[in-house]
Amino acid sequence: MPNTQSAKKRLRQNDVRRTRNRAVKSAVKTQMKKVREAATAGNLEVAETEYRVAAAKLDRAAAAKIIHKNSASRHKARLVHLIKTAKAAKK
Repeated sequence: MPNTQSAKKRLRQNDVRRTRNRAVKSAVKTQMKKVREAATAGNLEVAETEYRVAAAKLDRAAAAKIIHKNSASRHKARLVHLIKTAKAAKK
């Protein structure tokens, strides 16, 4: 337990930041899951629209340094690859 006032404040700040970061990460993961499910089900239009939302959320999380920018880029690339392979398989 913190003893000083500054340590107590730091604990409060860390708690607020942790909950905010967890909410953002959870929203990003949920959005990526929607893209994956739509692509595997064959709903390519839905997958593409969900991808746009997922890419925006990933970029926002990377800009806020909640996730690393390379991690965001990697996730976006993998989702695009999944959609492209689903399109190729559908033809």
